Order: sequence, then structure tokens, then C-alpha cells
Amino acid sequence: MSRFTEQLFRRKPVGMALDSGATEGSGDQLERTMGLAHLTAMGVGATIGTGIFFVMQVAVPEAGPAVIWSFVIAGVVAGLTALCYAELASAVPISGSSYSYAYVTLGELAAMVVAGCLLLEYGVSSAAVAVGWSEYLNQLFGNVLGLQIPFALANSPEVEGGLVNLPAVILVFCCMLLLLRGASESAWVNTIMVGIKLTVLALFIIIGFTGWNTNHLADFAPFGVHGVLGAAGTIFFSYIGLDAVSTAGEEVKDPQKTMPRALMLALVIVTGFYLLVATAAIGAQPWQEFEGQKAGLSQILENIVGAPWPGTLIAAGAVISIFSVTLVTLYGQTRILYAISRDGLAPKALSKVSPRTHVPSTSTVVVCIVVSILAGLLPLNLLAEMTSIGTLVAFTVVSIGVIVLRRSSPNLPRGFKVPGYPVTPIVTIAGCFWIISNLDAITIKAFLVWTAIVLCYYFFIGRRHSSLNAYSKQELQAYNDEEAHDFR
Repeated sequence: MSRFTEQLFRRKPVGMALDSGATEGSGDQLERTMGLAHLTAMGVGATIGTGIFFVMQVAVPEAGPAVIWSFVIAGVVAGLTALCYAELASAVPISGSSYSYAYVTLGELAAMVVAGCLLLEYGVSSAAVAVGWSEYLNQLFGNVLGLQIPFALANSPEVEGGLVNLPAVILVFCCMLLLLRGASESAWVNTIMVGIKLTVLALFIIIGFTGWNTNHLADFAPFGVHGVLGAAGTIFFSYIGLDAVSTAGEEVKDPQKTMPRALMLALVIVTGFYLLVATAAIGAQPWQEFEGQKAGLSQILENIVGAPWPGTLIAAGAVISIFSVTLVTLYGQTRILYAISRDGLAPKALSKVSPRTHVPSTSTVVVCIVVSILAGLLPLNLLAEMTSIGTLVAFTVVSIGVIVLRRSSPNLPRGFKVPGYPVTPIVTIAGCFWIISNLDAITIKAFLVWTAIVLCYYFFIGRRHSSLNAYSKQELQAYNDEEAHDFR
């Protein structure tokens, strides 16, 4: 095997990966400050808000009332994936999420492809939810102050008359300032916002079911199975919150136990609220009215009650809720970029950690600038689908990683093991491919172009600066043999 081929498939030893995040408070290391409540809130905060508060206007026109099944399908696949994440997060509790898991199981080339997926997934997701936040902020201003943000400054250039989505840009920069203060401070703020959003959504469910009309479900699946699966793909990007939990691997106390528990708790909370809100919304409003509807949940309550106050309350809750989604997804992307940089596959400056706040400040600033540009200039529907395919590919790699790590490191201590192995990860892989196959062709083509760009970067730049270049094939093998002995 040539030196070039060896580079592509060399795996980072698990022990080396664990050592990279073992020494707290030194050099460019992160600090373990988060507990179970903060981590669970992070998963809920990054998940509830996107699919519920504004993606309904995109997903319902694709599937009709059967969008309820779209949420079920997306939730089942995400649930199976959460089990796989829980095992890897407990076995390899480091920053980088599925990028780091791919590096220790599938090798450097696969890790770089996953890195590209994650950067796309998190960057575009953050931009997408920022765009949705702008819609609810505009409604809140209208209801409370009788003012509207000028059209040109509240819409992307893709919309006729739009110039830039200024509120979305402002939101990203507000999150940046908070993230720069520290992970612990950001986690506390997010936990408070999650409590508010769940309270507001509970109110929507209660009032929404008072407007239930069975006639709205008469033409249940107007676009058949293809419509249901297409909508599931659009919705799926909201489950990025499950991945966000695993990006905090080096900032969580007792990660082997805390991370699996947080993933499971977040999944149960998210799935329950998604299904209840989607069912209440479909029963309260004809599915044809969702298309192009701005701040949809607020409008539904206003129509039921015949007064603006519940809509105003939902709009306020959405403003807070989507703020927390943006905050967590931006956090996740900065930690992934930090991990990639630490491995030498991205500029080293991106892994520099502030000695005062223990935050990778350069990564945070770079990520937020790029995301603010996307949020200001791109439309919501394109952003949602581009995030979905990145999420699905990352989830697929995690499921494969569980199988590979079971074989390569069977004695590695695990705080959680996937039930039903190996059927569960195999079914998860099949489910992800199933949803990908039903995404729009233009989405898949755009993703392939992005992947080609990432591979060009790796072949010509990234691999030349990889930290593993300092080790020969024999040294890496010796490291693997030594850690295998230690795990026994």
C-alpha cells in the first residue's frame, strides 16, 4: 500500500483521541463545566424550535396532513441514531462529534468528508433558524408596537424586493457575543430559554386542540408516500440537536454517563412535543393555508381565539426559542472546527482557546461571520434541505462507526451500548439512505459539489498538515496495540 493510500485510511488511535482532551485547563484545552441538565437542555434547545416554529410552512405543503407521519418517520430514524450516538459518545467523549468518531473508526479521508458535512450542517442550520427568527420578530413588532421591519431589510435577495435579512444577521452576532463569554454562561442562558419555549408550546397545544376540525384531515395524504418522505427529509434537519449534544464531549462532567442520558432525555422531550404540536396545528388549520404562511403557529392561534394576544405570546416564545436553537448550533460548529483544527486538518489558529473564558474564540468569530452572511442572503427552503442531507450523512457515519468500533476495540469501556446490536445500527443506516433518496435532486447535486470541494481541500492542503503525519504506520499500529492491551 502506498504512502498516499495509507494517509487516506489511517485511523486516529482511540487512546490518542482521548488523551487530546484529557488535560483540563492547559494549553488549548476546554474545561468541563456542564452537567446533565445543561446538556439535556442543549439537545432540546437545538432541536425544538426549528421543525416546529417555522419549517411547517415548508413541510406541510409537501405532505399535506400526512406531515404528522413525516414527523414520526424523522423521529424514528433520529431515535435509532440517538442510540448509536449514545454509545460512541460514552466510549469516545471528545469534541468533534461524528467527525471525531469517523476519525477513530473509518479513517482520515472519511473524517474529512464528515467534517465537510458537519460544517455544512451546522452553518446552514444556524442560518436557517436565524431566517425563521426574523419572521416571528417581525410579527411580534407588529402586534406589540404596530411596527414592521422594512421589507427590504427583512428578506433575502431571492425574494423580490428583498435586500438582506438584517434581523437574522443581528441574531447571529448576539449569539457570538454570548458564546465568547464562555460555555457555562451560554449553557445557563440556553437552559432558561428552553424552559420558556416548552411552556409556550404547551400553551399552543392546549389552545390548538380547542380549534380541532376533523375535516382538515379528510384529504390526509394528497401527495402519497413520496410527499411524506420528502417532508420527512425537510424536517430532519431540526434533529441536529442530537448531534449538538455530542459536540460538548470535552466540556461535560462525567461524560461516559452524562452524554447517553442527555441524548435519551432530549429525544423523548423533543419527539413528544413535535408530534403534539404538529397534530394540533394540522387539526386547527387547513393544510393548504400553510404554504408561504409567515409565523404560522402565531397565526393559527389568532384565528382560533379571534384575538391577537395568544399569537403575540407564541411570537415572543418563538423569538426566545429560535434564539436558543441558533446559540446551540453555533456552539456545536465552533467545537467541531476546534477539533478539526487540533488535528491539523484546518488552520491551527482555529483551535486556540482563550485562557480566560476557555472558549475557542477565533473559531467562534469565524463561524459567526460566515453564518451571518448565509442568513442574510439565502432563502429558508434551500437552507433547510441542505442541512438535512448533511445531518443524514453524519448520522449514517455514526451508525457505521458503532459497528466498526465494536470490532476494532471490543474491550473499550462504554457507558452505554446500543440495544439490538447489530440490527439497530443497520436499520438506522437504511433509514438515513431512504430519506436521502427522497430529497430533491438539486439538493443532492449541491451536496455532491460541496463534498468535491471538501475533498479537493483535503488532498491539496489538509492531509499535508495532519497531526498524524508525525507518526509512522508502525508507530500508529503500536499505539493501537498498546491501547488494546490497556482496555483489556
